Amino acid sequence: MNWGMLGHEWAVQMLRQHVAHQTQRHAYLFIGPQGVGRRTLALHLAQALNCPQPTAPGEACGGCKSCKQMERMSHPDLAILQAEQVGGTLKVDQIRALQHNLSLSPYSAAYRVAILLRFEEANPNAANALLKTLEEPPSRVILVLTAESSERLMPTIVSRCEVLRLRPLPLDVLDQGLQTLWGVPPQKATLIAHLSNGRPGYALSLHNDPDLLVKRSTWLDDQRLLLNASIVERFAYAEDMVKDRETMRGAFAVWLSFWRDVMLCASGTSTPLSNLDRVEEIKNLTSHLDLASVQRTVSTLERTFDLLERNVNPRLTVEVLMLDLPRH
Repeated sequence: MNWGMLGHEWAVQMLRQHVAHQTQRHAYLFIGPQGVGRRTLALHLAQALNCPQPTAPGEACGGCKSCKQMERMSHPDLAILQAEQVGGTLKVDQIRALQHNLSLSPYSAAYRVAILLRFEEANPNAANALLKTLEEPPSRVILVLTAESSERLMPTIVSRCEVLRLRPLPLDVLDQGLQTLWGVPPQKATLIAHLSNGRPGYALSLHNDPDLLVKRSTWLDDQRLLLNASIVERFAYAEDMVKDRETMRGAFAVWLSFWRDVMLCASGTSTPLSNLDRVEEIKNLTSHLDLASVQRTVSTLERTFDLLERNVNPRLTVEVLMLDLPRH
């Protein structure tokens, strides 16, 4: 009765009531960190709106053709819009193509549903173009936007949406849910619950795609070697890294998570660590580096992320990071 989701019961209950009483809004905005379940919740809403044989008011059956197509994101009345890659740009031409699609009557469903993922990546022209649709929404159309933060969106966009803020789950709840609902072995469930920082979507990605954990391990091993490497070796690594933007973002996200753990350990806080399988390595670093040095490294990685998001010269940005990484 929670749309098959782990957590976010309050959001499911609210949306279920909207569908059951036909009081659904023409536009929703799901706010929260990537991997928290924004897209999954949006797809379940699309199913509930359009299931021809609901098992209860606001409750999709999950097994009919419409529900299956929505789940696979292949339904003719479902549009998924996003930038070509994470950290990319959602462009105005994409919005205009969507608007043409939404101007048509639903093909087979009760509503056309458009899910606009990571809408903070929309450029100003794209955001302004969508604003016109939000101000004068077509009938039988439901828009669902997702974003990490409402502060990164135009206030006029936010004000025209029903905003739902999704937060990470308690680690023990996610740990137990992974074991109970998806049969994840206990040790692995505990690790990925911590690595995901309570984000069920990201935790399931780590479980279902073994390559993600392999890449993470490789990036952490690379970083350990870089801490003992010469400047020449670090620059050679940087030159290779900037060839693939997605790899670069992924590696920096893993490194930042690791150094935040080092900072937590160095400060003596009781906050749970994310990288449980690297505790000895984390403790070793805290015995050689003072808290101020660790904080500088965290700040450096955060600044690097910000510069890359703003499309500052990636090679120069990464080379500066290599100069600033501590030596161990």
